Amino acid sequence: MVVGAGLVGLSIAWWLLRRGHQVTLLDPSIDGPPPADGGSWAALGVLMAQVFHRSSGRAWRLRQRSHQLWGSWIAQLAAEGLEVPRRQGLLLLAADAAERAHQERLVASRQAQGMPLSLWSDAQLEPLRPWIPAAATTGLHSAADGQLDPPALMAALLTSARRLGLHTLPEAALRLERGGGHGRWRLQTSTGRRLETPWLVLSAGVATATLLASAGQPLALEPVLGQALELELAETPPWVQAPGPPGSGWPGVVVWRGLNLVPRPDLPGGRRCWLGATLEPGARADAAALTRLRHWGEGGPAWLERARVVRQWQGHRCKPSQQPAPVLEQPEAGLLVASGHYRNGVLLAPASAAWVAEQIEASPA
Repeated sequence: MVVGAGLVGLSIAWWLLRRGHQVTLLDPSIDGPPPADGGSWAALGVLMAQVFHRSSGRAWRLRQRSHQLWGSWIAQLAAEGLEVPRRQGLLLLAADAAERAHQERLVASRQAQGMPLSLWSDAQLEPLRPWIPAAATTGLHSAADGQLDPPALMAALLTSARRLGLHTLPEAALRLERGGGHGRWRLQTSTGRRLETPWLVLSAGVATATLLASAGQPLALEPVLGQALELELAETPPWVQAPGPPGSGWPGVVVWRGLNLVPRPDLPGGRRCWLGATLEPGARADAAALTRLRHWGEGGPAWLERARVVRQWQGHRCKPSQQPAPVLEQPEAGLLVASGHYRNGVLLAPASAAWVAEQIEASPA
């Protein structure tokens, strides 16, 4: 039984089903509109694996594993007639000498590992002006990173999972109890039912902590709010062309001072983009942060002033407050936690699902 039908929970359920397990997915929004503040539905789906600032450790390994798995997952969904476009390319802009020096070191490290990262000079950025911030001096480009559309991806995973026999329950989980025998865990739901399962996987965002507390397993999780805008430009943007090397097209997702610009020429009109970031602690949106986002930070390009806001949305990401993200743990036999992914839930979903499957399959029957 998997609790939570965000992208990570759906990925876990889908992967377990593909490996021959019977799975029940519990979420009150599974058959209705998404929750207003749901983190997965508010995510931009930016994939930052090869531009990650570390080159070793758990976080690095999880990113690289997910990066590899996403390719095969998308291919599998496509083979089922469920197309999920993967937009390739990511440009990380630098604003000062310290950032440029860091990018130079990272490019040298990744190229030694055979990864296609390149450093773009100010002259190489020139074809992108005035569409990028004037203060950007260099850029780190990754051809292998990019973006996935979270709503389209979740819809595809759910459709595929149901074809594989997924059982869904549109109910909220309220409390955990230890069971007995093959039902190691008993879950009390919002309809008053008590459901038993040999394996319980918690992937319910901040609510994961409440469920664990009911079983005497404390876990400190806190919400971090992200805001996003969909903009329609007054003029035709350069990203209507196919991504390519410097001078031949738009480079893909562009990141400037932690704010992500995601071109969306596939949306109505062909002149739209997303701007978003997850930078606000707590559960309430900050008006100043939204203003900064609207201008893509300080000194944003003039075209942003002429753009029309089509929609605005926000969502809560779940962040561990006393340990690194994400939380992938087995507190007790039959109980798995895959939560607290913070800003990288879309990227890390496959590696998290693979970890869950490994724990279940490595356990004695």
